Amino acid sequence: MSNKLDQIVAQARSAAAQREAGYRERALKIYPWICGRCRREFTQANLRELTLHHRDHNHDNNPPDGSNWELLCVYCHDNEHSRYLEADAGGSRDAEAPTAATHNPFANLKDLLRK
Repeated sequence: MSNKLDQIVAQARSAAAQREAGYRERALKIYPWICGRCRREFTQANLRELTLHHRDHNHDNNPPDGSNWELLCVYCHDNEHSRYLEADAGGSRDAEAPTAATHNPFANLKDLLRK
């Protein structure tokens, strides 16, 4: 049973890698070789560090025009997925957009100044 399961997992990983290689190659033809976040530029020498990211995190959503893709360096790609996992765990998906404050420390300032 374990051998069959190992074989199924290996086939699934191989198929996923082949699909990913296909749409990554298409994205590299569509988009300039620049990280979509940090704007780092890539050449043939370091192109392996440029990854394909699915904007909606759905790896099965691969429109031919590449509208669900963006090229990210490995560091920005890891950061994006960390933020996504944090959001799933109950954190904020967008760390740059804090929630509005509900406490007003100056609410009774006028009364305090009168005293």
